[in-house]
Parts: sequence; structure tokens; C-alpha cells
Amino acid sequence: MSSYRKMKKKVLKSLAPSMPINQLRVKLYRAASYIIGDDVYIGEKLTIVDKLSDQKNITIGSRVAISPGVILISSSEPNFSKIKQYVKTVHGTIQIKDDAWIGAGAIILPNITIGEGAVVGAGAVVTKDVDPYTIVAGVPAKKINEVLVS
Repeated sequence: MSSYRKMKKKVLKSLAPSMPINQLRVKLYRAASYIIGDDVYIGEKLTIVDKLSDQKNITIGSRVAISPGVILISSSEPNFSKIKQYVKTVHGTIQIKDDAWIGAGAIILPNITIGEGAVVGAGAVVTKDVDPYTIVAGVPAKKINEVLVS
């Protein structure tokens, strides 16, 4: 990824969370190279932690609702720390499938798929994939119920 594209992504990522209108937030995240479906709600203060060079590492399906203050972490590493050589760095993708809901303040770690129609409770820390039509909550997130679909 060119320096220009990295800078563009960084600027768009920093502007999007504070936009007062959902459609503007969604457009900015799309312009920053995230894949986002139709009819998506992204609450204010969404934080995305990823490497600027990563492309298309976050995928959000259609009709997804992401509440305010959610954190999506697709990459983590102690950039300048002396312990960097001893700590395993993690880079991956996050997929949020169609019709999923993510509660306020939830944290989703790298290499996670949130299944279609799944619900993640507010404040949950998602460390494992969430099956379709499953409700999870807690730290770490655990299954508490299922979404009844008729």
C-alpha cells in the first residue's frame, strides 16, 4: 500500500467516528477500504485498530447494527516496545455477517466471525467466533441464548 493510501486511510479512520450522521460515517469507512454492506448502522466512536497497510481486513454485512463505542481489533503489536521480539503479534480479519447486532462498548478481537443474525451484548469481549443466531455476552463472551427466528 502506498504512503498516500496509508495516509488517506488514517485520515478517514480518524474523521469517521465523530461524524454526527450515520451515512457519513459509513461512507468514510468505505472510503478507508473497509467492506460494508447495505443498510448498516455504525454508532459514533467506533474504534478500529488495524495496520494501515491491511486492506479489506474488516467486513461488515448488510443490515448490521454497531452501537456506539465498539472496538474492532484486527491487529495488535507492541510497536516500539523492547518486548516486541518476545510477544506474538496477531494480525487477522473480522467478519460481521448480515443482520448481526453489536452492543455498546463491545470489543471484538482478531480472526473473529460474528455469524448471521447474532447478537453481541454491551461490553462483551469476543475472543471466539459467534455462531449464527446466537446471543453472547460477558468477558469473555459466552453464549447466553439463541435468537428465535420464525
